[in-house]
Amino acid sequence: MTNTQKRQFDKRYQSTLQRHLRQRTNGRSENAAHSLGDTAASLGMSSLHLIRTHNHTVKALNVTLPGQLADDRNGNSPLSKAGVFLLEAMQPIEQTAARHLQRLDGVVREGATKLTATKRQMRREVARHWICKRQLAQGTQHYGQLLAQSRRMQDQSRRLAHQILSAQEEERKEISRELHDEVAQILAGINVKLASLNEASAINGRGLRKRIAQTQRLVEQSVRVVHRYARELRPSLLDDLGLIPALRSYIKDLPGRNGLLIKFTAFAGVEELSNTRRTVLYRVAQEALTNVARHAHARLATVRIRKIHDAVCLEVHDNGRSFRVERILSSNTSTRLGLLGMRERVEMVGGAFAIESAPGKGTTVRAEIPFHGNLRGERS
Repeated sequence: MTNTQKRQFDKRYQSTLQRHLRQRTNGRSENAAHSLGDTAASLGMSSLHLIRTHNHTVKALNVTLPGQLADDRNGNSPLSKAGVFLLEAMQPIEQTAARHLQRLDGVVREGATKLTATKRQMRREVARHWICKRQLAQGTQHYGQLLAQSRRMQDQSRRLAHQILSAQEEERKEISRELHDEVAQILAGINVKLASLNEASAINGRGLRKRIAQTQRLVEQSVRVVHRYARELRPSLLDDLGLIPALRSYIKDLPGRNGLLIKFTAFAGVEELSNTRRTVLYRVAQEALTNVARHAHARLATVRIRKIHDAVCLEVHDNGRSFRVERILSSNTSTRLGLLGMRERVEMVGGAFAIESAPGKGTTVRAEIPFHGNLRGERS
């Protein structure tokens, strides 16, 4: 509100109040006072400002028109009448102030609601931040663990590859030595026998037949040795007749049995496996029985091939000495390589491999390989 507007309003208030004091009825004066209040509210005037304007107007009237502020014949006080006029003029200002206060209260409440929501959102963001930070730390730790595990597995793979190569070389040396020591000596003996037969043929015909029989036995022995090595390297029965005949033949001629009783049962449907999977089962049974014969000191071993759900299960159990599986797997012995070889073969065809060994219960080697095909019952 400008000074000009204030002076104009003060003059209007003074003239209107003066007319109000002269009138004996209050109807028009109340309307005039209310109109003044509307004008004051539109100009942004406060109630205090209006009271000051009213007091100045009353003082001015008391100086210029002292007779008009005296009590009338009925004893009515003009000051009381002027006070009623002031209250009427203040109503629009108070109503406007109340509306402003209500709007301000709404704004404050809306702001408080928004502030509360913002605080709640900030708390959620802080909580989410700490969760992300904790997950990041856990992820970093997990990544470090995976990296360390990967390095350990790489080192283990390199060591295992070296051990496999060394084992293969040792196996070649063993086969070469045994072929040289057994087959070569047998063949050399046959050669000596044939030479002596050639000399004796002209002297003693009766002794010739005896020496021929000895030579034939040497030939038969050499043939058996060659067949044994060939069977250990790759049994022809496995390809020609199937897994069950090949395992029967291997169990019958198992080296080093020393009174070990072996019971074997299988179901005919196992022959419907692919050649690769039947070879895996044969190698697992071969390695497991070799370990039993060499290390378990068992009296009884059972080999069982059965169907479980959609898989073939091979179990080789013995009642001999137990061993700590984890300790053997972490060692550098040939037994470890045999166990790892069995597991690798089974996992190579999508199967599962397990070893259980406990004092007083012996050892069980179990291999499960996925199976698809029609079953034809179990046979012994």
